[in-house]
Amino acid sequence: MVFKRLLGSLGVGGPTVDTVLDPGSAAPGGALTGRVHLKGGAADFDIEHITLELVAQVEAEHDDGESLGTVTFERFVVGGGFRLAEGAEHSVPFTLSLPWETPITELYGQGLGIVLGVRTELSVAGAKDKGDLDQLAVGPLPVQEAILEAFGRLGFGFKSADLEYGRIGGTGQQLPFYQEIELTPAPQYAHAVNEIEVTFLAGPGGVEVVLEADKRGGLFAEGHDAITRFTVGHDDVPHQDWNALVDGWVRQLVEHHSARPAHGSYGQGYEGHGPYEDHRHHDAGHRSGPGVGTAVAVGAAGLAVGVAGGLVAAEVVDEVGDFFEGDDEDEGGED
Repeated sequence: MVFKRLLGSLGVGGPTVDTVLDPGSAAPGGALTGRVHLKGGAADFDIEHITLELVAQVEAEHDDGESLGTVTFERFVVGGGFRLAEGAEHSVPFTLSLPWETPITELYGQGLGIVLGVRTELSVAGAKDKGDLDQLAVGPLPVQEAILEAFGRLGFGFKSADLEYGRIGGTGQQLPFYQEIELTPAPQYAHAVNEIEVTFLAGPGGVEVVLEADKRGGLFAEGHDAITRFTVGHDDVPHQDWNALVDGWVRQLVEHHSARPAHGSYGQGYEGHGPYEDHRHHDAGHRSGPGVGTAVAVGAAGLAVGVAGGLVAAEVVDEVGDFFEGDDEDEGGED
């Protein structure tokens, strides 16, 4: 997606900016590359700085329910300090390192309904202008894909994904929000849980995996949430029996047993922890639910097949389109 617009704060005759991301999806902690193209206006302009912002559409819970907002989670100055002559063209290449906790927006080529973007800010002679958003695609790290594939092979299905504003206590979380990937239970666990939510908190050495189960109530007990976490290293991918490992995680979560030691560690060396219980009713106290515009219709033949063969619901397309086309609170008219 390419955007071009007249810098509204500079008025008619100002320079235009056209930011282009290189094709393909990026990865958490990986490089994002592209170019910012400038075309001079009706006079010479001093370009003070060119800044790229990474933004996300995030849900926030409050007393009145949930609302959607935009969070800027990283800024990069990629150029500036030059004069753009009247009518001249200038191109600035860039290479950015995405934060390790950057959310996944697609899996097996299928969009998950997660909305991320890159916004360009141009500072010219003391005036700042923020252009439209360029949609950012992010695929999973190998260890994240291995875990999700294992869930699929075990019979879990993809339900939805969203971004939640806030922090998960006891983890090494860095960003002010986290991603939840919600899965329908495999047949062997359907009697015990309504769904399982997966959160990945990646770092240079590995990934902290937070699992939450929305547990079903029984005859003498109401439903409640159970949460546990584990860490796995990036180097574990070719050496691990992921089906057995993930199935063991789920069994510990469902059966309330203490978790085994973590398979690998990173950062502060977080280890696996046993589930703790939140005994609120799941409808009132659940950490999150399917987000607005993030439900993806998929088949029931497992996570991998379901996501790859599913159809993005119309509301997802509308929500993404509205975010990138309608975010103009600081902008002027189109070029």
